[in-house]
Amino acid sequence: MRHSWDLTPKEARVLQENLKKHLRFSPLARPPRTVAGADISLPRFGRRAVAGVVVLSYPELEIIEESLVDGEVTFPYVPGLLSFREGPLLERAFSGLRRKPDLVLFDGQGIAHPRGLGIASHLGLRLGLRTVGCAKSRLWGVPLREPPDKKGGWAPLQSPEGETLGAVLRTRKGVKPVFISSGHRVDLEGAIEYALAVSPRYRIPEPIRAAHTRTNEERLRLGIV
Repeated sequence: MRHSWDLTPKEARVLQENLKKHLRFSPLARPPRTVAGADISLPRFGRRAVAGVVVLSYPELEIIEESLVDGEVTFPYVPGLLSFREGPLLERAFSGLRRKPDLVLFDGQGIAHPRGLGIASHLGLRLGLRTVGCAKSRLWGVPLREPPDKKGGWAPLQSPEGETLGAVLRTRKGVKPVFISSGHRVDLEGAIEYALAVSPRYRIPEPIRAAHTRTNEERLRLGIV
């Protein structure tokens, strides 16, 4: 669903409320053959950034394609409006892929968001992708309990109204959990299943790790500091 990225924060919040009505959640009909990670590397005090999408084969988790772009970030940093800050560059990165990945994990939120439209949901809807939000920290919602300290242990993440927004998921024993939520065209069970499946060794899923590594490498190569 197309729209202008040139919005004020107030206009962006209104758009989020309207777009979230179009999100859909359903089980994957078959296992994905490709899983991508999307991330952006931005200096703390700079405006030029590198966005990247790295596509891995599934279940082998071997890198088969990547798309990296650099450009200016123009939208201000506003909590809850990350997709308007990072979305334009990430959209360019996705346009550089030869074919759409079957599933995409974002370093950010899906529907576990104050207005139900984090970056994974927003770009999933905009680009027609199956997406999952996998964040390192909580933005919205309250864990019902601490997840069991074992790989695959999880606890529901609920809104103040009691709606299940996602999962606090342990991808490894003895490490901090990650915050999983559906983005678009994936249900919560599938989001948990595949976030775990692509996290064989580390806390952060391999597709996101790969995107994080490649965007940082490219930013340093270009001298963006």
